[in-house]
Amino acid sequence: MRHVISVHDLSAEAIIDILDRAESNLAVARGEAVSDCLSGKILGSIFFEPSTRTRLSFETAMNRLGGRVIGFAGTDATSVVKGETLADTIRMVSGYADAIVLRHPREGAAKLATEFSDVPIINAGDGAGQHPTQTLLDLFTIRQEMGRLEGLNISLVGDLRYGRTVHSLAYALSKFGNTLNLVSPEGLEMPAEVVEHLEESGQFGLACHNPEEVIATTDILYVTRIQKERFPDPVEYKKVAGKYLIDPELVSQGPDHMIVMHPLPRINEITPDVDAMPQAKYFAQAFNGVPVRMALLAMVIGGV
Repeated sequence: MRHVISVHDLSAEAIIDILDRAESNLAVARGEAVSDCLSGKILGSIFFEPSTRTRLSFETAMNRLGGRVIGFAGTDATSVVKGETLADTIRMVSGYADAIVLRHPREGAAKLATEFSDVPIINAGDGAGQHPTQTLLDLFTIRQEMGRLEGLNISLVGDLRYGRTVHSLAYALSKFGNTLNLVSPEGLEMPAEVVEHLEESGQFGLACHNPEEVIATTDILYVTRIQKERFPDPVEYKKVAGKYLIDPELVSQGPDHMIVMHPLPRINEITPDVDAMPQAKYFAQAFNGVPVRMALLAMVIGGV
């Protein structure tokens, strides 16, 4: 495996292989076992945008495998503020590290970085584009909780226009034969190319503006926040902020086996009293980033 830029780069078989490897990493991810398979290796962690879970889980994964991490979180103390281009930053860091994890506000930045890097690039989110490693941990969580990736009724709820996690997830879930419902405020619908892909693959369910229309038949309620930082107009953001409220009353309307997922951070779209419900899986989902990213790093850097 060279670069990890998009879920389009991964076949269903490759995804299953990564998830199997992640499952075998669980004991090490929890600190119950030790691995040094990446001892002597260095990961370049370059985050041009804020991140908590993605950045820290990549760093945890690298440390759990015996490697080390260099990089930055935010550009204030880097040469980017002096005008250094992304190309030059990538050229420089690729000389210091064995792989680069890149988050950038511009869609397509990770793909562009591959043209200037001597080492593998892992896309940690590019604007409103894709977030493939988030998708992999989402799939891992689904398989761990539901026992399968196929034949599920999945409702994606929230900002489907700017939410890169749901773009990647929709494409990935379509590789396994599922029904996807698209629930969003008006103006924040899923991009047309994603909808067309789901329609062509026969996996498009219902598009609506109210989660109550799909909750009764939903196996997985996947909630995402309204992406305030992607809105060109603050006035438009205020019109949809807080549009949905996932609370115990709504969750209880779903099937008993339904789970609630969220890539986090949440703002106010899931109330805190949902956290104690057995359906709430978003914190387990966040932890699952560690074993999944361990599997990717071992494959990309270590070739194992």
